Amino acid sequence: MLKYWIWLAELPELTNQARLALLRHFGTPENAFYADAGEILLTEGITRAQAEALDNKSLAAAERILEDCRRLGLRILTLQDAEYPNRLRNIYDPPFLLYMRGHLPQVDEEAVIAVVGTRTCTPYGEACGEKLGYGLARGGAVVVSGLARGVDAAAARGALRAGGVLIGVVGGGVDVVYPPEHRYLYEDVAAAGALLSEYPPGSEPDKTHFPVRNRIMSGLAVGTVVVEAPLRSGALITANTALEQGRDLYAVPGPIDAPDSAGCNRILRDGGCIVTEARDVLEHYVERFPDKLRLEGAREEPVILGYQARRERAEAPKAVPPSLSISGSGLTDDQIALLRALSDTEPRLADDLIEETGIPARRVLSALTLLELDGHVTQHTGKRYTRAVTPV
Repeated sequence: MLKYWIWLAELPELTNQARLALLRHFGTPENAFYADAGEILLTEGITRAQAEALDNKSLAAAERILEDCRRLGLRILTLQDAEYPNRLRNIYDPPFLLYMRGHLPQVDEEAVIAVVGTRTCTPYGEACGEKLGYGLARGGAVVVSGLARGVDAAAARGALRAGGVLIGVVGGGVDVVYPPEHRYLYEDVAAAGALLSEYPPGSEPDKTHFPVRNRIMSGLAVGTVVVEAPLRSGALITANTALEQGRDLYAVPGPIDAPDSAGCNRILRDGGCIVTEARDVLEHYVERFPDKLRLEGAREEPVILGYQARRERAEAPKAVPPSLSISGSGLTDDQIALLRALSDTEPRLADDLIEETGIPARRVLSALTLLELDGHVTQHTGKRYTRAVTPV
């Protein structure tokens, strides 16, 4: 029963390896739950302190987590479930269980590619991440992303624009959006594929979670692409776990004097495969997945700004929005407050406006709709808004 899996997973004194050892010894978590201390100590690798931790027979936390999963529409995949991917099950330290939102593709039958990189990426790294995510998805691959800021998010956006299937592996509960501005990205990934986490719903992201979750990203994939990464980067942890798991490793080259590309350039120096377009990756797998991959589609690029175009746009003088006199404009107090809270350059989420202005959500959404109809605000992707006029 699932409650016993959760009970064992949530005992803080146990490592993942200890849980796996107990599962091998007893066959099921339920058998471990009812075992006495003497039987538990016979488990290879279990310490006396870990055996004593199993004296805690409370199922209250497990039942609460099960109720949260039912309420949020989440599924739980255990290591013994048929849907649990063999590719992940066969790594050294497979997750004992996974919480899932969405629909997981048949991972073992797909060319799954992880695309990773630094959170503090340059415009070059962001453009490359989005281009590769798009090309891989157009070519038939399933893209894995950590959904962090920077390269991870760029790759996910590219894959979504291509109409691809994605798997997001996160460092907190799948219901806890991190970073907060990625709420709509989480929603889109769950709709296009699945969100996965080892951590139960409600778990806040923790800096210790992210290095651990990286083994899941590389474990699901046949290959990992590092787009941009300095020498001290979480992306290089994923690269190392990919190598430890016997998976293919790729990297996008960068300028030899660019700190943000130093990790990628080192991967290439040490024998990693160079990537300049999605086809460079897909060609390695077309014979293995002939019914899945389409090399001709991978060459088509998304309509996104390249690095030089981004620089030119950033350097170009910004047009000043036309002025709008507030007095006599016929605008309501809500509309005026929203115009003053909005920027003409940085799109803002409706939720941020609700929090800043203190206006109820229903009134904010109504006012934004009317402002948009009048041409006073512009709506962008992800239901974000900028003002198209300057209130005076």
